Amino acid sequence: FHPPGQFPFKSKKIMAQFAISDIHGCVKTFEALLNEIQLSPSDELVLLGDYIDRGPDSKGVIDKILSLQKEGYRVKCLMGNHEEMLLESMNPEYGMINPWLRNGGKATLHSFSLPGHANPLHIPQPYLDFMFRLHQYFEVGPYLLVHAGLNFKAPEPLKDKDSMLWIRHYYQDINYDWLDGRILVHGHTPQSTGAVELQLQTLPEKQVIDIDTGCVFNKSGRDSLCAFNLTDQTLTFIKNQEADL
Repeated sequence: FHPPGQFPFKSKKIMAQFAISDIHGCVKTFEALLNEIQLSPSDELVLLGDYIDRGPDSKGVIDKILSLQKEGYRVKCLMGNHEEMLLESMNPEYGMINPWLRNGGKATLHSFSLPGHANPLHIPQPYLDFMFRLHQYFEVGPYLLVHAGLNFKAPEPLKDKDSMLWIRHYYQDINYDWLDGRILVHGHTPQSTGAVELQLQTLPEKQVIDIDTGCVFNKSGRDSLCAFNLTDQTLTFIKNQEADL
């Protein structure tokens, strides 16, 4: 017996918005994290770049993203510095091929069954097209999402594309007047899960959070992939699931 107005029912999941960064070829961990947060087509997922390099299955990560989009999931993707390095490596004039290969590019080539010295031009075109379409930043409600961060010394921080992909150690320069109440969410610089949790506690004051917890490095404290729920400001961590690391 249930008193009036208290009949059991299954509530519909309210749409949530999530951010994940720096997957780096760790597709099994990525899939485990999506299962943990119970991502549904009514949610929105913002990925902050660095899908490739270092980890065992860069191709698999992009395949998963494209599959989610094809199935109707709302997935928005930013460019990371590793995607930029790959794209620039296709043009020998940029001189990026060796730096890219040294920073995990060989693992990306191997995931496409290519030799570790191959020009990334040999990667199938749909994957290159995916990378060419990537955005530099997104604004989602009160959040500003980028891969690495912003150069607050620039007159217009959102026009400094290099900084959005590469900058580190800029917190002391944050211009809170320019942010105008927005919260900056980024990855790129790996830190421990404990450090991210501490940033969450100070989010109302500091207005910045770095959600790269170093999944691909698989070292103590920096061995997880993080999802930041933008809707209720909660964190979910999944430890590295890749058998090949």
